[in-house]
Amino acid sequence: MILGSDGVRIGHWTDPTARTGCTVLIFPEGTVASAEVRGGAPASRELDLLAPERTVARIDAAVLTGGSAFGLASADGVMRFCAEQGLGVPTPAGAVPIVPTLALYDLMVGDPSVRPGAAEGYRAAATAAADGPTHGLIGAGTGATVGKITGTAEPGGLRSATLTDGDLVVTAVCAVNAFGSIDTDGSVLAATLDRAGAAIRAAASFLEQQNTTIGVVITNARLDKVGCLLTAQGAHDGLARAIAPPHTSGDGDAFIAAATGEVDVPVDLVRLLATAAVEQAIRHP
Repeated sequence: MILGSDGVRIGHWTDPTARTGCTVLIFPEGTVASAEVRGGAPASRELDLLAPERTVARIDAAVLTGGSAFGLASADGVMRFCAEQGLGVPTPAGAVPIVPTLALYDLMVGDPSVRPGAAEGYRAAATAAADGPTHGLIGAGTGATVGKITGTAEPGGLRSATLTDGDLVVTAVCAVNAFGSIDTDGSVLAATLDRAGAAIRAAASFLEQQNTTIGVVITNARLDKVGCLLTAQGAHDGLARAIAPPHTSGDGDAFIAAATGEVDVPVDLVRLLATAAVEQAIRHP
């Protein structure tokens, strides 16, 4: 289980040869969510609906996918799966599942003609389990790479961490595909500052929308959409502590924060744990 709460499931579709995939999280009834984008080159679907001023508060599933904007099609399959399960906002014509989706660019590392689509999204959703894996070169992290600023990219993969405070549980699941390098102790940021201009110019081709770290933070706290937005902001704070440089013009960095609503705690505590969980997930997979 990725939470201390029944009902949250995670599943993946992975193509290790083409080096791409997608990851699906299925949420229990009543889960509330919001999101924030800080990178300059995002690929996303249904994020506008998660803004606090929008009407719908629920979320049925979330998708992290490779394939750049092409991979957003994987959400079609997840919506079909959720509809078959009776999940979604009730309407006179039937339930409409709410499935926000974030994509990363992995087309340069494998076979760019292979992208997660509706069939792959459905398969990931159908195989989702409470004890599904959350680490490794799987799902959305299959073709994810980091350290492009150095000119030599290394595997980033799917990474996760869970932190608790009493009954409160916060889990971060991140697909790490950054232009920057993972900074375990602050030394990478210091080195980057010393040679920032030359390094960024030398790796300029990687800044052309070939990156993006995406993730979902899940908590069992009882939050409204504003609280979830604050939690998503905390997730980005954790990313900025773990990757140097973060949120570049060529990264589409984005986080969804989802709250299943079981524990009453201050939102600032949830945000703090979200910051720490994302930092820990990225730094220490």
